[in-house]
Amino acid sequence: MAGSGPTILIQGAGVAGLVTAVTLAERGARVTLHESGPRIGSGASWFAGGMLAPWCEAEAAPEEVTRDSLNSLAWWASHVPDVIRNGSLVVAPPRDQVELNRFGRRTSHFETLGSEAIAELEPDLAGRFDRALFFAEEGHVDPRIALGRLKERLLILGGHIRLDTSVVDGQFDWVVDCTGIQARESEPDLRGVRGEMILVRCPDVVLHRPVRMLHPRIPIYIVPREHGVFMVGATMVESDDGREITVRAMSELLNALYTLHPAFAEAEIIEANAGIRPSYPDNVPRVHRDGHRLSVNGMYRHGFLLSPARAAEVADIIFTQAA
Repeated sequence: MAGSGPTILIQGAGVAGLVTAVTLAERGARVTLHESGPRIGSGASWFAGGMLAPWCEAEAAPEEVTRDSLNSLAWWASHVPDVIRNGSLVVAPPRDQVELNRFGRRTSHFETLGSEAIAELEPDLAGRFDRALFFAEEGHVDPRIALGRLKERLLILGGHIRLDTSVVDGQFDWVVDCTGIQARESEPDLRGVRGEMILVRCPDVVLHRPVRMLHPRIPIYIVPREHGVFMVGATMVESDDGREITVRAMSELLNALYTLHPAFAEAEIIEANAGIRPSYPDNVPRVHRDGHRLSVNGMYRHGFLLSPARAAEVADIIFTQAA
Protein backbone atom coordinates (compact mmCIF):
# COMPACT_ATOMS: atom_id res chain seq x y z
CA MET A 1 0.00 0.00 0.00
CA ALA A 2 1.29 3.46 -0.91
CA GLY A 3 2.51 5.65 1.93
CA SER A 4 1.36 9.12 2.86
CA GLY A 5 4.77 10.76 2.75
CA PRO A 6 6.31 13.04 0.11
CA THR A 7 5.85 12.34 -3.59
CA ILE A 8 9.15 11.40 -5.19
CA LEU A 9 10.22 10.82 -8.77
CA ILE A 10 13.18 8.49 -9.22
CA GLN A 11 14.78 8.83 -12.65
CA GLY A 12 16.60 5.69 -13.78
CA ALA A 13 15.78 2.06 -12.98
CA GLY A 14 19.24 0.65 -12.59
CA VAL A 15 20.42 -0.70 -9.26
CA ALA A 16 20.83 2.78 -7.72
CA GLY A 17 17.35 3.84 -8.80
CA LEU A 18 15.61 0.66 -7.68
CA VAL A 19 17.35 0.48 -4.31
CA THR A 20 16.61 4.17 -3.70
CA ALA A 21 12.97 3.74 -4.75
CA VAL A 22 12.44 0.76 -2.43
CA THR A 23 14.24 2.47 0.47
CA LEU A 24 12.07 5.57 0.17
CA ALA A 25 8.85 3.60 -0.27
CA GLU A 26 9.63 1.57 2.85
CA ARG A 27 9.83 4.84 4.78
CA GLY A 28 6.41 5.91 3.55
CA ALA A 29 7.17 7.96 0.44
CA ARG A 30 4.92 7.85 -2.59
CA VAL A 31 7.38 6.81 -5.27
CA THR A 32 7.26 6.86 -9.05
CA LEU A 33 10.20 5.17 -10.78
CA HIS A 34 10.82 6.37 -14.34
CA GLU A 35 13.04 4.53 -16.82
CA SER A 36 13.54 5.92 -20.31
CA GLY A 37 14.48 2.50 -21.64
CA PRO A 38 12.17 -0.44 -22.33
CA ARG A 39 12.85 -2.32 -19.08
CA ILE A 40 14.38 -1.99 -15.65
CA GLY A 41 18.13 -2.38 -15.52
CA SER A 42 18.66 -1.12 -19.05
CA GLY A 43 22.14 0.22 -18.24
CA ALA A 44 25.33 -1.07 -16.64
CA SER A 45 23.45 -2.80 -13.79
CA TRP A 46 22.22 -5.49 -16.17
CA PHE A 47 25.80 -6.55 -16.96
CA ALA A 48 27.15 -6.41 -13.40
CA GLY A 49 28.73 -9.28 -11.51
CA GLY A 50 26.56 -8.76 -8.43
CA MET A 51 29.40 -9.41 -6.00
CA LEU A 52 28.84 -8.17 -2.45
CA ALA A 53 32.50 -8.06 -1.56
CA PRO A 54 33.52 -5.09 0.61
CA TRP A 55 36.76 -6.71 1.73
CA CYS A 56 37.93 -7.73 -1.74
CA GLU A 57 37.06 -4.32 -3.16
CA ALA A 58 39.33 -2.74 -0.55
CA GLU A 59 42.25 -3.92 -2.69
CA ALA A 60 41.74 -1.01 -5.09
CA ALA A 61 39.02 1.18 -3.55
CA PRO A 62 39.25 4.06 -1.05
CA GLU A 63 38.61 3.22 2.60
CA GLU A 64 35.17 4.85 2.55
CA VAL A 65 33.93 2.33 -0.03
CA THR A 66 34.57 -0.51 2.41
CA ARG A 67 33.19 1.47 5.34
CA ASP A 68 29.94 2.34 3.59
CA SER A 69 29.40 -1.14 2.15
CA LEU A 70 29.71 -3.27 5.28
CA ASN A 71 25.93 -3.49 5.72
CA SER A 72 25.17 -4.13 2.04
CA LEU A 73 25.08 -7.91 2.33
CA ALA A 74 22.51 -7.75 5.13
CA TRP A 75 20.43 -5.25 3.14
CA TRP A 76 20.36 -7.43 0.06
CA ALA A 77 19.67 -10.58 2.06
CA SER A 78 16.64 -8.89 3.64
CA HIS A 79 15.24 -7.88 0.25
CA VAL A 80 16.32 -10.63 -2.13
CA PRO A 81 16.02 -14.25 -0.97
CA ASP A 82 18.40 -15.36 -3.73
CA VAL A 83 21.51 -13.86 -2.10
CA ILE A 84 24.25 -16.47 -1.70
CA ARG A 85 26.57 -16.04 1.26
CA ASN A 86 29.43 -18.44 0.54
CA GLY A 87 32.27 -15.93 0.55
CA SER A 88 34.77 -15.06 -2.19
CA LEU A 89 37.87 -16.95 -3.31
CA VAL A 90 40.93 -15.20 -4.78
CA VAL A 91 43.49 -17.26 -6.69
CA ALA A 92 46.42 -16.70 -9.04
CA PRO A 93 48.35 -18.94 -11.43
CA PRO A 94 51.83 -19.93 -10.20
CA ARG A 95 53.52 -17.25 -12.31
CA ASP A 96 51.37 -14.54 -10.69
CA GLN A 97 51.80 -15.36 -7.01
CA VAL A 98 53.25 -11.90 -6.47
CA GLU A 99 49.81 -10.53 -7.36
CA LEU A 100 48.20 -12.73 -4.71
CA ASN A 101 50.67 -11.46 -2.12
CA ARG A 102 49.95 -7.87 -3.12
CA PHE A 103 46.18 -8.46 -2.91
CA GLY A 104 46.58 -9.85 0.60
CA ARG A 105 48.63 -6.86 1.76
CA ARG A 106 45.89 -4.47 0.64
CA THR A 107 42.92 -6.32 2.13
CA SER A 108 41.75 -7.92 5.38
CA HIS A 109 39.16 -10.34 6.75
CA PHE A 110 40.51 -13.31 4.79
CA GLU A 111 42.07 -16.67 5.46
CA THR A 112 45.02 -17.98 3.46
CA LEU A 113 44.29 -21.47 2.15
CA GLY A 114 46.53 -24.24 0.89
CA SER A 115 45.69 -26.69 -1.89
CA GLU A 116 43.77 -29.11 0.34
CA ALA A 117 41.57 -26.38 1.83
CA ILE A 118 40.91 -25.01 -1.66
CA ALA A 119 39.75 -28.45 -2.75
CA GLU A 120 37.40 -28.69 0.23
CA LEU A 121 35.75 -25.39 -0.69
CA GLU A 122 35.74 -25.93 -4.44
CA PRO A 123 36.25 -29.58 -5.37
CA ASP A 124 36.44 -28.76 -9.08
CA LEU A 125 39.54 -26.63 -8.42
CA ALA A 126 41.36 -29.48 -6.65
CA GLY A 127 45.03 -29.59 -7.64
CA ARG A 128 44.83 -26.41 -9.72
CA PHE A 129 46.07 -23.81 -7.22
CA ASP A 130 48.53 -24.03 -4.33
CA ARG A 131 47.30 -20.93 -2.46
CA ALA A 132 44.18 -18.83 -2.25
CA LEU A 133 42.66 -16.07 -0.14
CA PHE A 134 39.20 -16.86 1.23
CA PHE A 135 36.93 -13.97 2.26
CA ALA A 136 34.29 -15.92 4.17
CA GLU A 137 32.03 -12.94 5.03
CA GLU A 138 31.24 -11.96 1.44
CA GLY A 139 28.43 -12.99 -0.91
CA HIS A 140 26.88 -12.46 -4.31
CA VAL A 141 23.58 -12.16 -6.11
CA ASP A 142 22.42 -12.52 -9.70
CA PRO A 143 21.80 -8.87 -10.69
CA ARG A 144 18.96 -9.67 -13.07
CA ILE A 145 17.07 -11.67 -10.47
CA ALA A 146 17.79 -9.03 -7.81
CA LEU A 147 16.52 -6.15 -9.95
CA GLY A 148 13.33 -8.09 -10.62
CA ARG A 149 12.83 -8.73 -6.89
CA LEU A 150 13.21 -5.03 -6.13
CA LYS A 151 10.69 -4.19 -8.84
CA GLU A 152 8.19 -6.57 -7.20
CA ARG A 153 8.90 -5.07 -3.78
CA LEU A 154 8.33 -1.53 -5.01
CA LEU A 155 4.99 -2.44 -6.56
CA ILE A 156 3.87 -4.18 -3.34
CA LEU A 157 4.71 -0.97 -1.47
CA GLY A 158 2.42 0.99 -3.79
CA GLY A 159 5.11 2.46 -6.00
CA HIS A 160 4.60 3.15 -9.69
CA ILE A 161 6.94 2.24 -12.54
CA ARG A 162 6.89 4.10 -15.84
CA LEU A 163 8.85 2.75 -18.82
CA ASP A 164 9.35 4.48 -22.16
CA THR A 165 7.16 7.43 -21.15
CA SER A 166 7.63 11.08 -20.27
CA VAL A 167 7.10 12.23 -16.67
CA VAL A 168 6.68 15.85 -15.57
CA ASP A 169 9.09 16.75 -12.74
CA GLY A 170 6.80 19.45 -11.35
CA GLN A 171 4.27 16.89 -10.16
CA PHE A 172 6.58 15.75 -7.35
CA ASP A 173 7.95 17.07 -4.07
CA TRP A 174 11.39 15.63 -4.80
CA VAL A 175 13.25 14.37 -7.87
CA VAL A 176 16.15 11.92 -7.54
CA ASP A 177 18.37 11.46 -10.61
CA CYS A 178 19.84 7.96 -10.86
CA THR A 179 20.41 7.99 -14.61
CA GLY A 180 24.13 7.22 -14.53
CA ILE A 181 26.18 8.25 -17.53
CA GLN A 182 23.11 9.87 -19.09
CA ALA A 183 23.40 12.64 -16.48
CA ARG A 184 26.78 13.79 -17.77
CA GLU A 185 25.39 17.02 -19.26
CA SER A 186 24.44 18.22 -15.78
CA GLU A 187 27.42 16.53 -14.08
CA PRO A 188 30.46 17.25 -16.27
CA ASP A 189 32.90 15.52 -13.90
CA LEU A 190 31.30 12.16 -14.68
CA ARG A 191 33.33 9.93 -16.96
CA GLY A 192 32.66 6.57 -18.55
CA VAL A 193 34.57 3.39 -17.68
CA ARG A 194 33.87 0.64 -20.16
CA GLY A 195 33.35 -2.90 -18.88
CA GLU A 196 32.96 -6.05 -20.95
CA MET A 197 31.56 -9.40 -19.83
CA ILE A 198 30.45 -12.77 -21.09
CA LEU A 199 28.02 -15.41 -19.91
CA VAL A 200 28.86 -19.06 -20.52
CA ARG A 201 27.05 -22.30 -19.77
CA CYS A 202 29.26 -25.15 -18.56
CA PRO A 203 27.53 -27.96 -16.66
CA ASP A 204 30.88 -29.76 -16.32
CA VAL A 205 32.16 -27.23 -13.76
CA VAL A 206 30.60 -26.40 -10.40
CA LEU A 207 31.63 -23.37 -8.35
CA HIS A 208 29.94 -22.31 -5.11
CA ARG A 209 31.20 -18.73 -4.88
CA PRO A 210 32.79 -16.00 -7.01
CA VAL A 211 36.40 -16.70 -7.89
CA ARG A 212 38.75 -13.84 -8.65
CA MET A 213 41.80 -14.80 -10.65
CA LEU A 214 44.61 -12.29 -10.49
CA HIS A 215 46.76 -11.14 -13.36
CA PRO A 216 49.11 -8.12 -13.51
CA ARG A 217 47.13 -6.45 -16.28
CA ILE A 218 43.53 -7.64 -16.08
CA PRO A 219 42.15 -9.39 -12.99
CA ILE A 220 39.13 -11.52 -13.88
CA TYR A 221 36.22 -12.75 -11.81
CA ILE A 222 34.00 -15.75 -12.46
CA VAL A 223 30.61 -15.68 -10.76
CA PRO A 224 28.39 -18.79 -10.70
CA ARG A 225 24.72 -18.41 -11.55
CA GLU A 226 21.85 -20.86 -11.89
CA HIS A 227 21.72 -23.83 -14.27
CA GLY A 228 25.45 -24.11 -14.95
CA VAL A 229 25.83 -20.50 -16.10
CA PHE A 230 28.84 -18.36 -15.20
CA MET A 231 29.31 -14.63 -15.57
CA VAL A 232 32.89 -13.75 -16.51
CA GLY A 233 34.07 -10.17 -16.22
CA ALA A 234 35.05 -7.59 -16.40
CA THR A 235 37.44 -5.40 -18.28
CA MET A 236 37.98 -1.82 -17.12
CA VAL A 237 38.78 0.57 -19.94
CA GLU A 238 38.92 4.34 -19.51
CA SER A 239 36.50 5.00 -22.34
CA ASP A 240 32.85 5.74 -23.01
CA ASP A 241 33.01 3.73 -26.24
CA GLY A 242 29.58 2.14 -26.54
CA ARG A 243 30.49 -0.54 -29.08
CA GLU A 244 29.95 -4.23 -28.48
CA ILE A 245 32.64 -6.39 -26.83
CA THR A 246 36.03 -6.35 -28.57
CA VAL A 247 38.08 -9.32 -29.76
CA ARG A 248 40.82 -8.49 -27.26
CA ALA A 249 38.42 -8.43 -24.32
CA MET A 250 36.74 -11.65 -25.40
CA SER A 251 40.12 -13.37 -25.74
CA GLU A 252 41.29 -12.23 -22.31
CA LEU A 253 38.09 -13.33 -20.59
CA LEU A 254 38.08 -16.71 -22.30
CA ASN A 255 41.77 -17.33 -21.65
CA ALA A 256 41.26 -16.60 -17.96
CA LEU A 257 38.31 -18.95 -17.86
CA TYR A 258 40.32 -21.75 -19.46
CA THR A 259 43.18 -21.12 -17.03
CA LEU A 260 40.80 -21.51 -14.11
CA HIS A 261 39.59 -24.88 -15.41
CA PRO A 262 40.20 -26.53 -18.81
CA ALA A 263 36.63 -27.90 -18.90
CA PHE A 264 35.54 -24.37 -19.78
CA ALA A 265 36.98 -25.02 -23.25
CA GLU A 266 33.70 -26.78 -24.05
CA ALA A 267 31.51 -24.10 -22.50
CA GLU A 268 28.74 -22.54 -24.54
CA ILE A 269 28.96 -18.76 -24.91
CA ILE A 270 25.41 -17.52 -24.42
CA GLU A 271 25.99 -13.77 -24.14
CA ALA A 272 28.74 -11.20 -24.66
CA ASN A 273 28.16 -7.57 -23.79
CA ALA A 274 29.72 -4.23 -22.91
CA GLY A 275 28.45 -1.45 -20.67
CA ILE A 276 29.58 1.98 -19.51
CA ARG A 277 30.03 2.55 -15.80
CA PRO A 278 29.41 6.13 -14.62
CA SER A 279 32.36 7.25 -12.52
CA TYR A 280 33.62 10.32 -10.69
CA PRO A 281 37.34 11.14 -10.65
CA ASP A 282 37.84 9.39 -7.29
CA ASN A 283 35.64 6.40 -8.28
CA VAL A 284 33.46 6.91 -5.19
CA PRO A 285 29.66 7.12 -5.65
CA ARG A 286 28.03 10.09 -4.01
CA VAL A 287 24.82 12.02 -3.46
CA HIS A 288 24.42 15.62 -4.65
CA ARG A 289 21.66 18.00 -3.61
CA ASP A 290 20.34 21.07 -5.44
CA GLY A 291 17.21 22.25 -3.66
CA HIS A 292 14.62 19.49 -3.96
CA ARG A 293 16.60 17.69 -6.63
CA LEU A 294 19.06 14.99 -5.63
CA SER A 295 21.37 12.81 -7.66
CA VAL A 296 22.86 9.42 -6.85
CA ASN A 297 25.63 8.75 -9.32
CA GLY A 298 29.17 7.65 -10.05
CA MET A 299 28.48 4.08 -9.00
CA TYR A 300 31.59 2.87 -10.91
CA ARG A 301 31.98 -0.86 -10.09
CA HIS A 302 30.24 -0.48 -6.71
CA GLY A 303 26.58 -0.29 -7.74
CA PHE A 304 25.29 -3.32 -5.84
CA LEU A 305 27.76 -2.81 -3.03
CA LEU A 306 27.06 0.86 -2.26
CA SER A 307 23.49 1.51 -3.43
CA PRO A 308 21.97 0.65 -0.01
CA ALA A 309 24.20 3.20 1.77
CA ARG A 310 23.61 5.93 -0.80
CA ALA A 311 19.86 5.27 -0.79
CA ALA A 312 19.81 5.62 3.00
CA GLU A 313 21.61 8.94 2.62
CA VAL A 314 18.93 10.15 0.20
CA ALA A 315 16.16 9.02 2.57
CA ASP A 316 17.76 10.84 5.49
CA ILE A 317 17.93 14.08 3.50
CA ILE A 318 14.32 13.87 2.34
CA PHE A 319 12.75 12.80 5.60
CA THR A 320 14.82 15.17 7.72
CA GLN A 321 13.62 17.99 5.49
CA ALA A 322 10.04 16.72 5.68
CA ALA A 323 10.14 16.67 9.46
